Amino acid sequence: MHDVKHFGFLNPFDTPSSETLLEMDTRDFVLNRALERLRDIVAEGRYDLKPHATTHARAEGFFEKDIVHVLHSGKVRAVYPQDQRWLICGYFEVGPIRLPLHVVVDIFERDFWVDVVTAFIPKHPHILVSRGRLALMLRFDQTEVKSKVVARGERGRKRWKK
Repeated sequence: MHDVKHFGFLNPFDTPSSETLLEMDTRDFVLNRALERLRDIVAEGRYDLKPHATTHARAEGFFEKDIVHVLHSGKVRAVYPQDQRWLICGYFEVGPIRLPLHVVVDIFERDFWVDVVTAFIPKHPHILVSRGRLALMLRFDQTEVKSKVVARGERGRKRWKK
């Protein structure tokens, strides 16, 4: 049995027709093929970090080297054929701690090029992100990091202990 939503689309690199829309492809042979191509492209340095990825990196505390490490050592977990977009899951290290990192890339097969669309630390690392959720994240994600400074003794939900 295939791990495919909306069957009927066999090659993830062809342009689908309106009848064969595919949400996400997680078949092993597709993921293995995608992983081989991704590693070849990244090994040659043919990638670009988009502003959304660098914004998340600043806000969540990881770096470009962590994203590149995930691209080299992670696994392609889902292929979104209609968008030519892949989800790569891996880990990065902060001191003695390993944290999960998901990286979403747009792949340009003809140009042998990868755009890193976004990267984020997932709340639930073992759940795949649907195409709809991914689109919402990219569309409505906050671009600013918000912070609040509370003076000592100021009222909030709880009083500060003296």
